[in-house]
Amino acid sequence: MAGQERASLGFGDELDNFDPAEFTPAKQVVKPRPAPSKEAAEAAGFRSREPANAKKAAEPKKEQRRHRTGRNVQFNLKAKPETIAAFTAIADAQGWVLGEALEHATELLQREYKR
Repeated sequence: MAGQERASLGFGDELDNFDPAEFTPAKQVVKPRPAPSKEAAEAAGFRSREPANAKKAAEPKKEQRRHRTGRNVQFNLKAKPETIAAFTAIADAQGWVLGEALEHATELLQREYKR
């Protein structure tokens, strides 16, 4: 490798004539920071994390219903909100998880309709 010339990158002439003593950096322009405000954030494109309306924020979170019961098959269906509320209210009043409430409801329906 000794004795081989490096490939030219095309800056040779400019660097040969460069004198670092003549170099002066460009002046920095310091912009004053605006006071934090909602308007400044919106102008910069940031969206608010606040809830769109107070009703959504006031709704209580639903309690998780996770129990180890041996029930491992998922059953999805669509129902009216009031039907779901009534079903979960019955399950809560009896101290049942939803799968157990479904089993009791199925037993009652089988007795009623003799199947």
